[in-house]
Amino acid sequence: QVQVVESGGGLVQAGGSLRLSCVVSGTLFTIKNMAWYRLAPEKQREWVASISSGFRTTYADSVKGRFTISRDNAKNTVYLQMNNLESQDTAVYYCNVASPNYWGKGTLVTVSA
Repeated sequence: QVQVVESGGGLVQAGGSLRLSCVVSGTLFTIKNMAWYRLAPEKQREWVASISSGFRTTYADSVKGRFTISRDNAKNTVYLQMNNLESQDTAVYYCNVASPNYWGKGTLVTVSA
């Protein structure tokens, strides 16, 4: 059974930083492409960043230059380092395992102005 568990969310002031973690079990993590998505109040789910099994990274324009996605295959973990946070980054952040899709329950990030 695949399990996806996010952590690291919280309340931070604008301009601050947070690092989200996502631990995956029950699947061969090293061959999986991974991604972070977010869901803000009254908005549609938004893709944030992806990292391939070969460590290639891509980012949404809204977070490029501020967020960094990385992975540690020895720990079955993917990270999202978020710097210079803005109020528009407030959302529940979800970790995604691709093909087939598995999702965690999310972790809430709140950025105060």
